Amino acid sequence: MPDYTARKITETLEINGDLTKPAWQSATWSPRFVDMATAGPGLYDTKTALCWNDHFLYIAFVAEEPFLEAHLTERDSIIFQENDLEVLIDGDDCYYELEVNARNTVYEVFFIWRDAYAKGGRFDVPLFDVHHPKAMTFGGNFDRDEATFWYGNHPRGLRWAFLNYDLPGLQTAVRLDGSLNDNRDIDRGWSLEIAIPWQSLTWLANGRSLPPQNGDRWRMFLGRFQKVPLSGSQGQQAMVLTPHGVNDTHQPERWSEIEFQD
Repeated sequence: MPDYTARKITETLEINGDLTKPAWQSATWSPRFVDMATAGPGLYDTKTALCWNDHFLYIAFVAEEPFLEAHLTERDSIIFQENDLEVLIDGDDCYYELEVNARNTVYEVFFIWRDAYAKGGRFDVPLFDVHHPKAMTFGGNFDRDEATFWYGNHPRGLRWAFLNYDLPGLQTAVRLDGSLNDNRDIDRGWSLEIAIPWQSLTWLANGRSLPPQNGDRWRMFLGRFQKVPLSGSQGQQAMVLTPHGVNDTHQPERWSEIEFQD
């Protein structure tokens, strides 16, 4: 069984962060997110819903947060250092990452597995120029004190990470239910609404139909990173739709399986 079934809709949604639209009211909302490594309950209630039409993939999140906080405003700031919501989409030889904070600041990266990047191959194009100043190698979220420091611990090895990538036509919008960066009161949380044009996912389709055909499945990471105060220090919990068993976001084979139904 898929981890989530996304239903097809006929209307085109205005992306403004308002999740009272009929499409979201009638969508199937996920269970509460769980801890990425342990599968224990998430610190705060977080849920997601997906729907789609012939032109767009739509993703929504509702995130409980008693003290709304977000400071980064520059596009492609390292958003995961704050509280954020995240979507990653797998394309087998590549994958895409999107992070958004409560200010609607966006961070995007396109990853290509190094074993799939061949001279003269399909990824050897100006868009994915490995000599670009914002093209990096990336090993994953691994223990930097071990021998995996340079290579990561994923069996497939390193990835090229293109920090200069912007997904064409991406739309995001945030709604706040509370006061941002003001801890004098208790907030309810925030919502995020996303629209991704199917035709912008050509690099990720890997032979799959765009838009999907009935019953097609894609792997996606749907998650949240939340700072947690710990007696004078600060930790962070990763909450996800589908647990990984390890504290590593960049494990596409462990991501949620999303089925698209007409």
